[in-house]
Amino acid sequence: MRLTTKGRYAVTAMLDLALHSNDGPVTANDISRRQRISRSYLEHLFAKLHRDHLVESLHGPGGGYFLARELHDISVADILQAVDESIEATQCLGKLNCHDGKRCMTHELWANLNTEIVRYLASVRLSQLVEKHQPGRAQPLIMLQREQRSLPLVERPEAEE
Repeated sequence: MRLTTKGRYAVTAMLDLALHSNDGPVTANDISRRQRISRSYLEHLFAKLHRDHLVESLHGPGGGYFLARELHDISVADILQAVDESIEATQCLGKLNCHDGKRCMTHELWANLNTEIVRYLASVRLSQLVEKHQPGRAQPLIMLQREQRSLPLVERPEAEE
């Protein structure tokens, strides 16, 4: 499984937009300059984010982009889905045909990993990422997420005494 540049840039652009939108719409040029992402590529990403109602745009002087939803209503999974980012760890992309047209021996392992990754990304809200970038925030986001987990990644057998 690999998150592509498209997904990374989309999340970065949304976080930048959230951090800088207090004074009104944010231009793609401003995000491009701060994040060193091509403006034309940002426009392409924002078109997809707009299609999924994550951002809105204002045209004309003083225009730019702004969030279409509250920070706590946007997850990292929402952003990745909006830009058509595939998060798939199975070799067969979930089609169950990875080993001579049949399901491979480790399919369930990778399918379960997909479930955990999607669950985690759906639990991370844009509001959490913004909070992490505010002064005085010392606790890493990963620690906040671990406290909310209901299932351990690996169950270890109890040691016999």
